[in-house]
Amino acid sequence: MPMDTKEFRRHLHRHPELSFKEHRTAQFISDRLSELGIEFRPIAGTGILARVEGRRGNLKRCVVLRAEIDAVPIQELTGVEWASEQEGVMHACGHDFHAAMLYGALKRLHLSRDFEGTLFALFQPAEEFCSGGAAKVLSEEPFKDYDVVAVIGQHTDPDLEVGEIGFCPGKFMASTDELSFKVEGVGGNAAMRCQVKDSVVAMSDLIMRLNMLNNDVCIVSVGKVEAAGTANTIPEQCRCEGMLRTFNEGLRSRIKDMIRHIAQEIEYKYDVTIQVDIRDGNPCVENNAQLSYEAMLLADSCGFKVRDLDMCPMTEDFGHYSQVYPSLFYSLGVGRKAGRRHTAMYLPDERALEVGEEFMWQLALSVLNK
Repeated sequence: MPMDTKEFRRHLHRHPELSFKEHRTAQFISDRLSELGIEFRPIAGTGILARVEGRRGNLKRCVVLRAEIDAVPIQELTGVEWASEQEGVMHACGHDFHAAMLYGALKRLHLSRDFEGTLFALFQPAEEFCSGGAAKVLSEEPFKDYDVVAVIGQHTDPDLEVGEIGFCPGKFMASTDELSFKVEGVGGNAAMRCQVKDSVVAMSDLIMRLNMLNNDVCIVSVGKVEAAGTANTIPEQCRCEGMLRTFNEGLRSRIKDMIRHIAQEIEYKYDVTIQVDIRDGNPCVENNAQLSYEAMLLADSCGFKVRDLDMCPMTEDFGHYSQVYPSLFYSLGVGRKAGRRHTAMYLPDERALEVGEEFMWQLALSVLNK
């Protein structure tokens, strides 16, 4: 007998794996799909792409349902029976929920196949890896022979109660890029200021200048600072790392140029050298307006509570899909008692599994049969 959604989720939760290391996870998903007789293949290294053809209509017209399968490096402290058995690794972002709800919806769609066109179910690896899984999926061009009418994904949201589904038409989640700086000066005795070119002061000024870029549509943060001197020694070099988040791709490009220009000004001001490394991450998640409003009407007709969401400064590699295809990424309520995502105590309410599976199934049918 096929595994139910809750069993599927709890198995994944017990056996979490980090980005691009989801080998056991992929094997487990493959085994479950084989039991159901669903066609699938590997994708993006450790991901799985399943395909189900409908009984009618143009089979080149398709919908893609997507869920992530990777975990994060956190030691779980929930104490539940199905807690992680992997030391220092936990599904603390709800990806086990996402994959289980996709499995449940896929199972129902496969058993009936009462739809037009083709359905793809993408169990994507490495969402937590900067510009990882989604970019790798798209680089393989798995849908090049299809007319993709929608890519659909959902995310657990502890700010919503079970039975609530949140939507944000248009711009939803921020882009993200990783920032890294190495400031090189001349080190020496802290008392001999005339003999040093102070990398610490230069880096401090750099951080303050970066902080001045912050506003409602741009977030620059520095979370890691390294200066291996002593109380009486100025180090030769310092390092710092941070993140850039924006809600506009044009602004994103301009801010990157501004960051490089600020580094050049600091170099000149303190007579130091600054190496700037900006690693491109995820683009903005931008929801297709028509898909969003149709999904909101559907959710309401199904008896779920529809919530309007504001733009969110968090990031998701689903943005890669929204830059290429009509896309919809919505939030699924898992209860405020779930706690905060990416923490050791994150515990979504499992009643949300039924809600998420039901809505994803209904939404896929609605778009396919439109």
